[in-house]
Amino acid sequence: MWLALVCLPAGAQVYTYEDANGHRVYTDQPRHGAKPVKLAPGNTMAPSPVPTQPTAKPHAAPVRVMHYNLLRILAPVPDGSISHAGGEVVVTVSSDPALLPGDRFELVLDDQPAAAPSSSPVIMLSNVDRGEHRLAVRIIDQQGLVIEQTAAQVFYLQRMSLAQKRRVRPCEDDDYGVRPECPLSLKPTDD
Repeated sequence: MWLALVCLPAGAQVYTYEDANGHRVYTDQPRHGAKPVKLAPGNTMAPSPVPTQPTAKPHAAPVRVMHYNLLRILAPVPDGSISHAGGEVVVTVSSDPALLPGDRFELVLDDQPAAAPSSSPVIMLSNVDRGEHRLAVRIIDQQGLVIEQTAAQVFYLQRMSLAQKRRVRPCEDDDYGVRPECPLSLKPTDD
C-alpha cells in the first residue's frame, strides 16, 4: 500500500478547471468540468560513469604551524645616513624565533630584490647609488613563498663624488689617467 502512495505522484494525472471566482486551479483530483493537462516529459540525465581506478588526490602543500613573532631591520637605522665611497651597505636583520631550517632572508631595495636569499642575518649590498632608498626584508620558504615581510624603511647613502675626492687628495702629475678622479682630460698643460 505504501508503495502505491509513493509511486502515485510520478504517474499521476494533473487536471485544471476554473473556480467560481474565475481563477485557474490545478489539481490531481478529477472532478466535473476538469480537463486533463498534457505535461511535457521531465528532464533526465544519464549518470556520470564511475571511474574504475581511484583518482589521485592533488598533493596538498604542508600547513605551516610555526610563524615568526618578530622580523626587523637593525641596520641601517630608519632615516639614517651611510657614507661609503663604493656604495656598500651592510644590512643586519633579526627574527624571533631565529630563522627556521629551509627559510631565507631576502632584501628588497626600492621594491626590487637586492641580493640572493641568505640564511645569514648580515647581508652586504654593493654599488648602491647615492640618495634616498627604501629597504625591506622578507622571509621566504623553500618554494619562494613570502612568509613574513617588514614595512619599507628609508635610509640615505652618501657617496663621495670624483670632485670631492680631488679636493681631499689633489691629483699629482703621475695620478692623471691612473686614478678615476684624475682623468687625462683634466691634466694641466705645460705652457
